[in-house]
Amino acid sequence: MVMKPRDRIDYSAMADREPLALPGGKRIAVWVIVNIENWNIEKPMPRTVLPPPGNQVHIPDIPNWSWQEYGMRVGFWRLREALASRGIPATLSVNGSVCSQYPRLAQGALEAGWEFLGHAYHQQPTHLIEDQQKDIQQTIDAIRDFTGSAPRGWMGPGLTETFETPDYLTEAGIEYVADFPMDDQPFEIQTENGPLVSIPYTVELNDIPIMLVQHHRADEFVHRCMDSFERLHREGADNARIMAIAVHPYISGTPFRIKYFEEVLDRISETEGVAMWTGSQILDWYRSVRPEA
Repeated sequence: MVMKPRDRIDYSAMADREPLALPGGKRIAVWVIVNIENWNIEKPMPRTVLPPPGNQVHIPDIPNWSWQEYGMRVGFWRLREALASRGIPATLSVNGSVCSQYPRLAQGALEAGWEFLGHAYHQQPTHLIEDQQKDIQQTIDAIRDFTGSAPRGWMGPGLTETFETPDYLTEAGIEYVADFPMDDQPFEIQTENGPLVSIPYTVELNDIPIMLVQHHRADEFVHRCMDSFERLHREGADNARIMAIAVHPYISGTPFRIKYFEEVLDRISETEGVAMWTGSQILDWYRSVRPEA
């Protein structure tokens, strides 16, 4: 029988939970996710910044493909420098094909000590993948071959899943997922192969919705991130919280936005009671306080 999310995930009211405690008296764990997408020039672009003349989509879409490619060539390196110079670890959500098509970029993330998180092999909705199990394994193999370690976490392109995806992920050895932005703490997703841990991701502190969907000024990123951080940091005094910040090199890695990302990093990392962690570090902590996970 196909299990739907409400079959897999028990309802849990924050007000009823036993408090979680981070080590060393920390209140909040913040994880930064840098999303690397490999866009296929032979297909329509996943998103666009420049409408085509007459609103007629044409392939190849050179200007919009080039817009994203800027992130691979330039924007990524700005984000890397911003994080590395501050000693902040990041989680790289990456299409498996990036390891072979952009090895210099993948090597840069590896040298910085970033965690690699599976993000499918190519950037397309999970629903369009003909063989999900094959795609998941191909992605895991590509990351393992490049880094020496299999990814522990997964995020579907655009957070997309089918009803069967959690079973396929645990079958392949994936331990945590970031496709369910529905909580401020981790929780368990039941699968045919044991629990899969959901770690809080974000569609609100994410530069795609902020900049490309809602068309805010670049400094909105600071306001939204810091407003969220201040509340979660306060609440974390009694019950630990997780906060995700999600960026893309072709958006936050531009000259007119990078300083706002850097400001957020500075203000958060300089606050007491903060753990700057990767997804795997959050997973290991959660399992230590919730062994059933």
